[in-house]
Amino acid sequence: MERNMPRIWTSRFRSIRSTGAALALIVVAAIPTRAQVFADLKMSAVDYSKADIDPHKTCDTLGKFKAKDIVQIAAVMKTAAASVPAFCDVTGMLAPEIAFEVSLPAKWNGRFYMIGNGGPAGEALDDAGRLSQRNEALQQGFAFAQTNAGHDARKEPGDTFVLSNPQKAIDYAYRAVHLTATTAKDITKDYYGKPVMRAYWNSCSNGGRQGLIEAQRHPEDFDGIIANAPWVDQTGFTIGAMWNQKALSDASVTNAKMVLVADKVMAKCDAIDGLKDGLIDDPRKCNFDPAKDVPLCTAGTDRADCLTSAQASAISKVYSGPSSNGKAFFPGYMPGSEQVTSLFGGGNGSGWMNVIVGAQPNAKPADFNLAEGIMQYLVHTPPKPDYDYKTFNFDTDIHMLDAWSKQADAKNPDLSKFRKKGGKLMMTYGWADSILQPMAGVQYYEQAVSKNGPDTKDFFRLFMIPGMSHCSGGIGADRHDPMTAVINWVEKGNAPASIKASRVVNNQVVRTRPLCPYPQAAKYKGQGSIDDAANFRCEAP
Repeated sequence: MERNMPRIWTSRFRSIRSTGAALALIVVAAIPTRAQVFADLKMSAVDYSKADIDPHKTCDTLGKFKAKDIVQIAAVMKTAAASVPAFCDVTGMLAPEIAFEVSLPAKWNGRFYMIGNGGPAGEALDDAGRLSQRNEALQQGFAFAQTNAGHDARKEPGDTFVLSNPQKAIDYAYRAVHLTATTAKDITKDYYGKPVMRAYWNSCSNGGRQGLIEAQRHPEDFDGIIANAPWVDQTGFTIGAMWNQKALSDASVTNAKMVLVADKVMAKCDAIDGLKDGLIDDPRKCNFDPAKDVPLCTAGTDRADCLTSAQASAISKVYSGPSSNGKAFFPGYMPGSEQVTSLFGGGNGSGWMNVIVGAQPNAKPADFNLAEGIMQYLVHTPPKPDYDYKTFNFDTDIHMLDAWSKQADAKNPDLSKFRKKGGKLMMTYGWADSILQPMAGVQYYEQAVSKNGPDTKDFFRLFMIPGMSHCSGGIGADRHDPMTAVINWVEKGNAPASIKASRVVNNQVVRTRPLCPYPQAAKYKGQGSIDDAANFRCEAP
């Protein structure tokens, strides 16, 4: 996720060489900032920027607002600055340590907007990236809310928060978001004297997981949920990351080797969809075998222009995903996820570097670093900070994670209550994601269709994005506005038949493509520029 990094994320990075910084690659994934939230407002069927509701009371009175779980609260009126309107900023703490913020504009549009958290959460609420999202919402007249999910990562990094209070694990898993949402809506109602008309969630990665859990556990909290690249199966991911680390620890792979693999993948699979455009439309159709499609080094040699048999085997294991007792257990990563992209800080490199593959021998890539923390602090009760992943047996230890799975995984396909309430759910995923496995999202959607029936598309749609990395970036058309699409769906019943996306290089739009509801995909009409969305249509496979 370090490639093509949006400016507001850059302050979170100091050096991608360190383990802590590698973990930050996932931590900052809470919001898909490149998604251009609200960019399609002018084309919207709903003028959600129309804000004409005045406060019912003064801001300072909210400092005395009382609710069962509030242990600390303060309210300060902030004056208008630049493009951000004046707003009442309410901050506080819900027991035991759930920090929250509710920002209430001087002119309200009647709607509520909330964002989530990346990785282990615990972000400072005044982080530049989070404030940017808050300000964008305030500009459109939304009441805005956020939480740190129950702990402060500056004091308790990674998953160590559970050591001070086991309750923080439950807060992180699901409680903090729900409690913040209900409290924030109550505060909003008290300030304006009117209840929230519509409530929306928009977040990515762990924030996508939080959104799915809201739909599954608390369907009354939000009317529209956007779950981008959701961490659907946190425990499955954890097992997958340990699988990859074991495979790669005995077969070191360099960036040069991964660039070679990426080139061979693209050469073999780019045109499978009928169009040679530098994108793999559906990587499931790419029958790529590193042992056959990449030159193998002669015995006893290890050059940059070939793979040793051990390296080819390790890379194959990353593609296939973990198995248990001879059966596939969890999806691997897709061909194309190793694509060559612009790296944060300059230069080009494979999308697997620093994420799946350590940049240096014995370095912990971001995926494994995150998984190791989950195993050490959240899977075991009490925690085992010294747990060694090398002792994990994929045939006998799979169920070691079952208890945490029941708390944190967003795998329940039964969305009947959310549907009955009238909720709308949009999920997006980049086919080239190298942090979270895209097929975990596809499988969840297919399970939801099986559980909720063939008309699931009436309230839940998945949009797969060719070439896009985690939440954004990569080589695909990653910039789009899911928020306007969801608002139109919730408030006007206009289900999104497609969403226009753009690829931007050096601040210039170089390609547009339609994003299509799964299982449809964008197909070239046969004439006109392949860089113009108008020359494509959504078609079933």
